Amino acid sequence: MSRVGVVVVAAGAGTRLGGQVPKALVEVRGHPLVWYAVSAAVQARDVGWVSVAAPPGHVAAVREAVEPVCRAAGVPLTVVPGGAHRGDSVLAALQAAPTASEVVLVHDAARALAPVEVFDRVAAAVDADHPAVVPGVPVVDTVKQVAADGRVVATPERDALRLVQTPQGFLRQVLLQAHAAHGSVATDDAGLVERLGRPAYVVAGDARALKVTTPADLRRLTEWVEAEGDRLG
Repeated sequence: MSRVGVVVVAAGAGTRLGGQVPKALVEVRGHPLVWYAVSAAVQARDVGWVSVAAPPGHVAAVREAVEPVCRAAGVPLTVVPGGAHRGDSVLAALQAAPTASEVVLVHDAARALAPVEVFDRVAAAVDADHPAVVPGVPVVDTVKQVAADGRVVATPERDALRLVQTPQGFLRQVLLQAHAAHGSVATDDAGLVERLGRPAYVVAGDARALKVTTPADLRRLTEWVEAEGDRLG
């Protein structure tokens, strides 16, 4: 078994996207978003398995979409129903996956075009003895911290800020410990590790790892896919 496993979180309803199917199954140029996410994952170095948390009631559809990709790459696939919260979905997919890989990457299907090199960069940083690693891009806008009454209480320096993306990488036992201790209280898995008092490290992300949330995001991703043409399917 290879040393890296990938959990793909694809269980969200995607209500802000306004589609007729869950977000991960929204199609772009003939393939659902989860297909693009898994296609990148299986191309990353040393990936030995992929485990997908699918929208409840859509496990068969997700499996049908991504199984050919995994079969062609020779990468074992597991698809399980996701939970009520993101953390529940991550844990369900991780517990159903093979146990041999010591490095686990957690990736959101909504970031469908995250490039393979980001997967490799994150995994390499975990190998460099970092228990939690996240890809991030610099913040270009001025950010204000605002109180409940609308009063500005702080203006953080942009140089110290990053917009965090996925895939995020972890030592498997650290990720399991974080979920056991804190469940689904954080919006990302690195936040759970931080609650343990363990450090998370940032490596360079990529603009193509845009999270599809709104119709405008989907249009932008579609433009990228059309520009890439046959390379992305």
